[in-house]
Amino acid sequence: MLGTLRKIVQEVNAAKDLKAALGIIVQRVKESMASQVCSVYLLDRDSGRFVLMATEGLNKKAIGKVSMAPNEGLVGLVGSREEPLNLEHASEHPRYRYFAETGEERYASFLGAPIIHHRRVLGVLVVQQKEQRQFDEGEEAFLVTMSAQLAGVIAHAEATGSISGLGRQGKSGRDTRFIGIPGAPGAAVGTALVVLPPADLEVVPDKAVTDIEAELTLFQAALESVRGDMRMLSNKLANQMRREERALFDVYLMMLEDAALGGEVSAVIRTGQWAQGALRQVVSDHVQRFEMMDDAYLRERASDVKDIGRRLLAYLQQARQQTLTYPDNTILVSEELSPAMLGDVPEGKLVGLVSVLGSGNSHVAILARALGIPTVMGAVDLPYSKVDGIELIIDGYRGEIITNPGSVLREQYAALVEEDRQLSEGLDGLRELPCETTDGYRVPLWVNTGLLADVVRAQERGAEGVGLYRTEVPFMIKERFPSEKEQLAIYREQLQAFHPLPVTMRTLDIGGDKSLSYFPIKEENPFLGWRGIRVTLDHPEIFLVQVRAMLKASEGLNNLRILLPMISGLQELEEALRLIHRAFAEVLDEGTDVQMPPVGVMIEVPAAVYLTRELARQADFISVGSNDLTQYLLAVDRNNPRVAALYDYLHPAVLEALQRVVNEAHTEGKPVSICGEMAGDPGAAMLLMAMGFDSLSMNATNLPKVKSLLRQVSLQDSRELLARVQQLDNPKIIQSTLQLSLRNLGLSRLINPGALLQS
Repeated sequence: MLGTLRKIVQEVNAAKDLKAALGIIVQRVKESMASQVCSVYLLDRDSGRFVLMATEGLNKKAIGKVSMAPNEGLVGLVGSREEPLNLEHASEHPRYRYFAETGEERYASFLGAPIIHHRRVLGVLVVQQKEQRQFDEGEEAFLVTMSAQLAGVIAHAEATGSISGLGRQGKSGRDTRFIGIPGAPGAAVGTALVVLPPADLEVVPDKAVTDIEAELTLFQAALESVRGDMRMLSNKLANQMRREERALFDVYLMMLEDAALGGEVSAVIRTGQWAQGALRQVVSDHVQRFEMMDDAYLRERASDVKDIGRRLLAYLQQARQQTLTYPDNTILVSEELSPAMLGDVPEGKLVGLVSVLGSGNSHVAILARALGIPTVMGAVDLPYSKVDGIELIIDGYRGEIITNPGSVLREQYAALVEEDRQLSEGLDGLRELPCETTDGYRVPLWVNTGLLADVVRAQERGAEGVGLYRTEVPFMIKERFPSEKEQLAIYREQLQAFHPLPVTMRTLDIGGDKSLSYFPIKEENPFLGWRGIRVTLDHPEIFLVQVRAMLKASEGLNNLRILLPMISGLQELEEALRLIHRAFAEVLDEGTDVQMPPVGVMIEVPAAVYLTRELARQADFISVGSNDLTQYLLAVDRNNPRVAALYDYLHPAVLEALQRVVNEAHTEGKPVSICGEMAGDPGAAMLLMAMGFDSLSMNATNLPKVKSLLRQVSLQDSRELLARVQQLDNPKIIQSTLQLSLRNLGLSRLINPGALLQS
């Protein structure tokens, strides 16, 4: 059945809307399973009932009219139990219910599978048979697989509002949420503008046009350009290919004629579709037909059609590039955002970013944090090619995207955006004030940096030093390893900008979700693979050049601190220290007058938690990387939207590990700091201060909020709150306890907005 499944999935993916997709599924599943009935029931969120939305075998007039509650009938049973139901004698089941309006006869056999997307039941897929028959395991597995495919199609339809008009009184699927990864904190309400990757037909959205002649002219120009390219290529390769091999170009030219693909695209344009959408529609129809053919040679011809389509699209996109209009409150949406895309948006119009690919550590996410633009990355389930022009809400605190928001949710987020703006303005006056509690306890607040834009924002917000300078960012921007001289200039700029305040420079931390295009690391499990200190110890030439550049950059400033990432044992620390001392000796020999900087260890790996005391004996300071430590302790990939909800730095295990690190480091008389998202959460910062962290390092955007909160609480209150929290075993209850305490102190406006909305 795998071949059958593949064909059905291809047909469904090519369907123009949800109604067509449902029609294809019920027809093809009925044929494939040789059953007499196949139906789809969807859960109407307003009424809470399963509504018949498509059928092959029952009375089609019943579509949109027949419905049942979760406690009614076999369909309701499948939906409420969230598992398949396979019955040989359906009418004998106590939950069996007969609906005369469907015109159905008494079907004996019943097989139903729930349609589930991200733990939410969307509906039920059913097949029925007159004869008494137990559907076998293979058939049951096939139906479950089909329902999983259908779940994605329905979720996409909800996102775009195209689910409306299907027996739901025209109500669109509103407040549809898609889970991604927090890229940059903040919330935004705006209009989606989809920026397409060059010449990717599959992601071209539908777009209605009124000036049909203009679209036809654009398409004809693209046709002529591709024809010219084909003739030129044919002539260019005349001496390298035989005549029969060059016949391929003649085939391409024939495809472009008005009687073939060219004419079909023009016909679709005349229906009111823009040229790019018409091209996608025609090419995907042809590709689908070729790919479903049994003959291997003909199946391969699908790639020729795709190539023609891509070439035409490239010219169409080139022609439209100049005409891209950015609405007010633009939320840029793309498969993979690039820094150049951000630069193209007119000043004052960009309010948010959504990238289907990428992680919280991608270059765009780092840039967005530096610029203070709310961002969601890794939104893999968002049907982004369909959301152009649709109203979106993005929640960069929790990594959520909400399409077609209802008025209540829109107002809630708009109020949050405005509160955030007013709060930021009100906190500007704190810049010159120290972060000191009401009972006189001082906590230095440092910033995480990587770009020059971070420096400006950090200074505007009164940072007292840099707790983490990500040296990999300059490496990510370049197309090769930067030389010692280039690195020296970059590091000097950072050290001078903050002098005399301390600047903690982390040695190159690549691998995992941080890759260099010129130094690819391909691994099955990159987060447990070759990353951080493991890479640089294996390549001492990279490590030594970087450390030498750091040391030389600190001449006359002496505010450098070196931090080693991903340390999991003493051997790595000893080897790294040996190389640092070697680089220091070399720099001194060259006549550079520098002091040996403090060298610290990042606690990111669970093994390092249990070795903190031993590591602290040899290091000058300890710094906890809360993002990775949380990820590794909970075995949750924080860049995977499927499990993002399980990533929680308020998990009791994380809090216990952090307290242990502080105690062990202090036992050895070494200072301990923390950097990561946790330090930038005002409520969590209160707990970290109570644990005894000597400094907190965070994103510059969050610094004023953290400072404001800590200046309004006492260390004593914080320690009492920590003691209460350490008795709790559920991260959600810990979150609620934290929020309640801040509300009681009159500080609810400083609660992390992501947490506030979650509650």
